[in-house]
Amino acid sequence: MKPILLMVLMMLSTPAGADPARILAIGDSFFAVNSSANQSIPDVVEQELGQRVTNRSVMGARMIYKLPLTGALGFNIARQYRPGPWSWVIMNGGGNDLWLGCNCNRCDRKMTKLISQDGTRGEIPELVAKMRSTGARVVYVGYLRSPGRGSPIEHCRDEGDELDARVTQMAQRDTGVWFVPMADLVPYGDRSFHAADMVHPSYKGAAAAGKRVATIIKQAGD
Repeated sequence: MKPILLMVLMMLSTPAGADPARILAIGDSFFAVNSSANQSIPDVVEQELGQRVTNRSVMGARMIYKLPLTGALGFNIARQYRPGPWSWVIMNGGGNDLWLGCNCNRCDRKMTKLISQDGTRGEIPELVAKMRSTGARVVYVGYLRSPGRGSPIEHCRDEGDELDARVTQMAQRDTGVWFVPMADLVPYGDRSFHAADMVHPSYKGAAAAGKRVATIIKQAGD
């Protein structure tokens, strides 16, 4: 079996006899990076809350993903979900659809497929509605922005802002959904919140983002 498929299968499994987690994380590399060091965003949420978090996020995952086999292995974010006693689902996604799918250039059609301008239609609202139908509360997490120095995602700022605005509209319609923006987390010129690739969060960036997510869950209560 190829190493990447083995790694994905391990992330999607839950050890037999383990205490059931009440918090599920699904998404793309924003959640998956730093997992090997137990310093991913879901790891930080787990540490902050003192509650186990099951992280099924996968590097390179998209909201819109049509290939059946690799989609089932988690490259389709919706298919990362497995039924469980989830009180909370922490989610992210859409970045790969925009960055890789249209290179953050003339993305209007792809953006609308992800989420309509009023936040009521598209792949993201449909997945959030599915999670809410199980009784779980949902925290949708935004992306870090470039610090303005040497990042390949610098030109994606406008698309990121538009995605945030639409997800905000969606969250405002349901008291069981929260949007946690990350657009203001990185000071201009500060490269320390990003990993060496200047796309993914560093340990510092993941810690700051995870603490924001954990604060929402703490404030909402069980």
